[in-house]
Amino acid sequence: MNFLQLLTLQLVAHLLADFFFQTDKWVEDKNSSGIRSRYFLMHLGLVFITSWLLSFQWQFIAAAGTITLLHAIIDMLKSILSRSFKVRRYLFFIDQMLHLGVLAGVTWWFSSNFTLEPWFRIVFSERTLFIVFAFLFCTKPANILIRELFNLYRISAPKTENSSKELPNAGKLIGNMERLLTLTFMLIGRFEAVGLLIAAKSILRFGEKDTLKSEYVVVGTLLSFGIAIFIGVILMFVF
Repeated sequence: MNFLQLLTLQLVAHLLADFFFQTDKWVEDKNSSGIRSRYFLMHLGLVFITSWLLSFQWQFIAAAGTITLLHAIIDMLKSILSRSFKVRRYLFFIDQMLHLGVLAGVTWWFSSNFTLEPWFRIVFSERTLFIVFAFLFCTKPANILIRELFNLYRISAPKTENSSKELPNAGKLIGNMERLLTLTFMLIGRFEAVGLLIAAKSILRFGEKDTLKSEYVVVGTLLSFGIAIFIGVILMFVF
């Protein structure tokens, strides 16, 4: 195992602990109650367990503890700052950048000072591990990122007469599918299929008379495809 493999595994651990295993209810309760929230310790426990287990190394336990401690400090600061309306829109991005900085720093320190000896031989390359990270990111984390980008630019879903007739969570599922398909097409080199997918979604929205809803959908669609294409480009040219 090398530094990039360990870092990618820690990024996967972060996605699992901070997005997949943590619900919106947990986040709201932590922001309102801080360290008194019962979900706060549960979340930190998940951060430690996923970080340590996905390192596949016994000696990483100290590094996982450091990551968990710094994660707790960042989350506490986020909880305090979330009460200020002026910075609330930026907190998600600041929070995630700090978490990623901690992961990169601790992983680099560990790989520089310890011999990377996993429980078993890691046969997957950095690219394969990043593909796993990419597909995970294109689901729930990408939905949350798009939601926070809407909040950052103060874009809210327009209320229409037919809003009650729309399927709940259908937009999230559609977004997940289009990003996963886009990433898959890019990995196998079928770029024309990505264009066809974008065109197909545009046709489905053709004739929409509500201008506000159309603009809202267009922004969401561009962000959704943009995230998948950006990750696909990284996979193609960096890995």
